[in-house]
Amino acid sequence: MSDLPAPYDMPPAAPLVAQEQALKQAPQRATPAHMRSKHGWRLATFVPAVIGTAFLMFGLYGWLANGGMSGMEWALLSMIGATFVWVTLSVSTVGVAIAGLLARAQADARPVGDIAGLDVALLVPVYNEVPQNVFGNAAAMLQDLSNRNSPHIYTLFVLSDTRDEDIAAQEWAAYQDLRANAPDRFTVHYRRRAMNTDKKVGNIAEWTRGWGAAYEGMVVLDADSLMSGRAIDRLASELSSDPHAGLIQTFPMLIGAQTVFARLQQFSNIAYGWLLAEGLATWARSEGNYWGHNAIIRTRAFAASAMLPHMRGANGRKELILSHDFVEAGLLRRAGWGVRFLPRVTGSFEETPATLIDYVIRDRRWCRGNLQHLRLLGTKGLHPVSRFHLFHGAVAYLLSPAWFFLLVIWALLGKDSETNVIRYFNEANPLFPDWPPAMSHIDSAVFLVIMYAMLLTPKIAGAGIIAATPRAARLFGGPRAFLGSFLLEVALSIAYAPIMMIQQSKAVWRALSTKQEAWAPQARDARQHSWSTLLRFHWVEMVLGALLLSGFIAGLISVWLAPIMISLLMAVPLSALSGMKVPENAPAPLRLDSPFTLREPAIVRRAQRERERLEITLAARDIPAE
Repeated sequence: MSDLPAPYDMPPAAPLVAQEQALKQAPQRATPAHMRSKHGWRLATFVPAVIGTAFLMFGLYGWLANGGMSGMEWALLSMIGATFVWVTLSVSTVGVAIAGLLARAQADARPVGDIAGLDVALLVPVYNEVPQNVFGNAAAMLQDLSNRNSPHIYTLFVLSDTRDEDIAAQEWAAYQDLRANAPDRFTVHYRRRAMNTDKKVGNIAEWTRGWGAAYEGMVVLDADSLMSGRAIDRLASELSSDPHAGLIQTFPMLIGAQTVFARLQQFSNIAYGWLLAEGLATWARSEGNYWGHNAIIRTRAFAASAMLPHMRGANGRKELILSHDFVEAGLLRRAGWGVRFLPRVTGSFEETPATLIDYVIRDRRWCRGNLQHLRLLGTKGLHPVSRFHLFHGAVAYLLSPAWFFLLVIWALLGKDSETNVIRYFNEANPLFPDWPPAMSHIDSAVFLVIMYAMLLTPKIAGAGIIAATPRAARLFGGPRAFLGSFLLEVALSIAYAPIMMIQQSKAVWRALSTKQEAWAPQARDARQHSWSTLLRFHWVEMVLGALLLSGFIAGLISVWLAPIMISLLMAVPLSALSGMKVPENAPAPLRLDSPFTLREPAIVRRAQRERERLEITLAARDIPAE
């Protein structure tokens, strides 16, 4: 790094006392009466999930119990129950969402009245990002806010942890451009830390301690975040009108998707994600969660109750809490502050990785952080729902090795008793029972159909609502285009699922066996990885696919494993497909169109114009004068 001072343009200091929280000691808190848990929606979510899982386990127990249950059979049955309960929970969450929509059509609406204006800081932490993209988005948001008659005062801070000196120089030039062109009444600031201590957690903490006292709320944004002026204003007004709210989270929608994989994520996010988000908001109530961006936080509440300490690692050394957002939400609720989720706030956007490999690389970091949550479950004073969020975040990754274990067992079971590799029938002792009894083709098919039906139910429910609403279907290009895109999305999701299972299993192993994961900016631009890179990245899937194929050819493997076998064998071409740009002239069902690809929101178009203008400005700055 250079010895020169880091670029710095900040307002006068406004120090705010912010003490790290003690995780082994619960603070005194008083929960407002209206925030006390109402268990109706939660019972409607969790009880059906438990009952559905119990029915499945009872049926499998009846099949396995012929001749008695061995320890291995109990282990297998327990593993099936532990994985299936999360599938049924997604289904019941969708059911609660639909019931909630029918029961309270105006759930997010609040009486219109006088809103007390707040001083709100817009925080954009960055690390080696593309400057024109970050500052282009910032310029678009300020311009959109300037068109509103808002009672709130907004100040934008770009908080840089960039280590690359060339990028840092571009950031400073882009900041000067933003400051010169910022709308009246809006102030912008920039600070680059000399040392990026504790990464994003330390970046936000340093700002809070140095300048937080001047601002009642802070909207935390990621480098790729984009929010309309209306969405930002809505968050500020909600925080102003709810004195018990410590954090209010939006549901960011995906934008900017150009590749097959990005379109797949975007279509799923827009077509079905809203339904799961609605269900989560319905049963979580004031015990919601935080996703680290596109949310507003009450600054003093954050400083007083959510400053993270380091946790003690397995080797006795201090570790940074990586997936900080879940923990911060839990600590805010622990202190008596409400953590709300407003999925119906429109105009909240983010980008997504363009390829399968880029998605997996990001997922590795998230996996490591979420597995840390298992060691934080004992934090004193957490609300039970906050503990569930932490546990669920870890389980989201642990499910992949669990599914892989079941896949291995299923493959070893073979097609019948003659091809059952793991049976332990002892010919010297004919009275010793086989384990397990042969699974017939019909049993295999029924089991597979049940699993896929449950996994696809949230998608089918979301798609059904859209297809049954002509106005919604038109936003996707019409009923025929939407149905084609839906079927393609389901097919591609099924194809990529086994690959993701293996990659997430590897991520869990890496998290448990290595000390750290490289911290790098997320790759968001469309790019094609070389075939050598694809082969190095996916060789494990190909080997496993080849093993399944050899077993299939030998007549040992059930035909019902063929879809998984084909997906693993085709991991490299499927990964290459993920990075291909979707042709604009492709048939409508093959484009995976969504409302944001057919008609980009105004704020997205404005941000794109600002990015292009700033790219030209920065390029001209680097051309030597003649």
